[in-house]
Amino acid sequence: MREAHFPGRSPIDAYGDGGFRFAGMSHRGDLLCLPSGIHGWTAPPAEAIDEAALAGVFAESEAIEVLLVGTGVDLVPLAPAIRSRLREAGIGAEVMATGAAVRTFNVLLAEERAVAAALIAVD
Repeated sequence: MREAHFPGRSPIDAYGDGGFRFAGMSHRGDLLCLPSGIHGWTAPPAEAIDEAALAGVFAESEAIEVLLVGTGVDLVPLAPAIRSRLREAGIGAEVMATGAAVRTFNVLLAEERAVAAALIAVD
């Protein structure tokens, strides 16, 4: 995770142009949306997402039921090893393009579900 941090849960209002808008602010780059807040994230290429890249998710796993992974413009499956590790932590993972992940995150957040999101920015 990077230093950028919004200490709360908020829907994502917009995405594109290499970043996101939420809570009246904008952020360039990738995001980890966790129970503790929204964090700037330096994501690896989607096919290289591993346990280290999702350290923040594992640190808060007790409060997460579903992790949405937005892999950019295209859907890129998670490696079997990271899927297995998430399952062991009690987290269901859903992988989709970033736009779909943002929309799904907003719906689940509105339903007060225990959701987190790892979002790779798109142009």
